[in-house]
Amino acid sequence: MDKNKNHTKVNDSDDKIRRRPRPAKKRVCEYCQGHVDHVDYKDVERIKKYIADNGKILPRRATGLCAEHQRDITTAIKRARVMALLPFKGE
Repeated sequence: MDKNKNHTKVNDSDDKIRRRPRPAKKRVCEYCQGHVDHVDYKDVERIKKYIADNGKILPRRATGLCAEHQRDITTAIKRARVMALLPFKGE
């Protein structure tokens, strides 16, 4: 049995060892976990977490939300921007 199964050689001539990346831990959707039915656009403090510093909406892979709640968050952010609760541009 090979002790170094997490190591692979780059080339036969090189003795450099490259580690395999660990699989990322599965993130659970915050809204599914908390049993929140509705994403409210007036809850600015909660939806601010899903906006980057430059004002862009963060993607699903960064937020950890499920597809349904990511769509709801996107809609809520856009509504909050129109109502002037959130800025269109970053600070």
